[in-house]
Amino acid sequence: MFRSPPAKCAAMVAVLALSACSPNRGPSKFNQTPEVGVVVLQQEQVTLQVDLPGRTSAFESSDVRPQVSGVIQARLFKEGANVRAGQSLYRIDPAPFNAAYQQALGQLANAQASLTVAALKDARYADLVKMNAVSQQEADDARASHEQAAAAVQSARGAVQGAKVNLDYTRVTAPISGRIGRSAVTPGALVIANQATPLTSIQRLDQIYVDVTQPATDLLDLQRALQSGRVARGQLSAHLILQDGSAYEPAGKLSATDVTVDPNTGSVTLRAIFPNPKGLLLPGMYVRAIIDEGVEQDAILAPQQGVTRDERGRANALVVDAAGKASLRILTTGRTVGDKWLVTSGLAAGDKLIVEGLLKAKPGGAVHAVPAGSPPRAQKPPPGKS
Repeated sequence: MFRSPPAKCAAMVAVLALSACSPNRGPSKFNQTPEVGVVVLQQEQVTLQVDLPGRTSAFESSDVRPQVSGVIQARLFKEGANVRAGQSLYRIDPAPFNAAYQQALGQLANAQASLTVAALKDARYADLVKMNAVSQQEADDARASHEQAAAAVQSARGAVQGAKVNLDYTRVTAPISGRIGRSAVTPGALVIANQATPLTSIQRLDQIYVDVTQPATDLLDLQRALQSGRVARGQLSAHLILQDGSAYEPAGKLSATDVTVDPNTGSVTLRAIFPNPKGLLLPGMYVRAIIDEGVEQDAILAPQQGVTRDERGRANALVVDAAGKASLRILTTGRTVGDKWLVTSGLAAGDKLIVEGLLKAKPGGAVHAVPAGSPPRAQKPPPGKS
């Protein structure tokens, strides 16, 4: 059965009409150019800080040990109190030491009396030998006896001084000022001179040390930056973050750097000193120290969301070039500063770094750059049906 020519023409007209009314699916420049958010990089002054874990230690610490043996008669301090240097802490029974001191005084007096006799005899024999009343040998013996008596007096004086020192040591005093700990002995205990176990300990806490460790490689990088002049030496101030996350005031200052690298950890120890007027910091506390190591005048900081890593671990970023295309840059990054990377090479001031829409941008492809954080542009509605 064949269609009539009028029916065939009507079918062709219907097909053309449907084609004319269908949406335009041809290429659109709007659909091909992805929108990306960028930030324009600028040089800025940055204080280089390092956040390191550490522990506190006393500014001064001293163990108290007896210098003579004896029985403790009394404890003269309150445990946990502040003591001053020279304050009496314990009293050891002084009776045997006082007796020894008195005996030494008597021996000194005896020696001095013998010296007086020897001196007079020496003087007389010196005159008599001139008159040949005594022999020269007798005169020489008198002179020798005089000198021996003088030596005996000197020895007796030393014995007196030694006995007096031992007597004074029965009063055990504080070697430094600070906070004293608990006592290891009570009255009636027998103690031994220079024993291994201390009677108590004193720690000075008005200032306190914080010892932190830093990788030796980081310290080496900082030293090279300082030598090159890229980084200026800062004031080396330090700030503490306590174990509960709160910040400690006042600030401290880096005071020393160890000269030896720990072979087990590859790190060096830094020591900062902090005022501790209220005694809040105690030895042995775990803290975090934020140390200002230096100042870089012309630093380039790149937001972390704009820096990625390739399969080789290299840092890279996409920037919008003058032609409006995404350009891949290989970066060298240093430390983080807040939520940004410190970039030492690969980026420069004025670069438009892509931080939003990275998945839509391809190296070498055209992009439509807008300031980061801008609202997305409205999509064009599809052409209406006719």
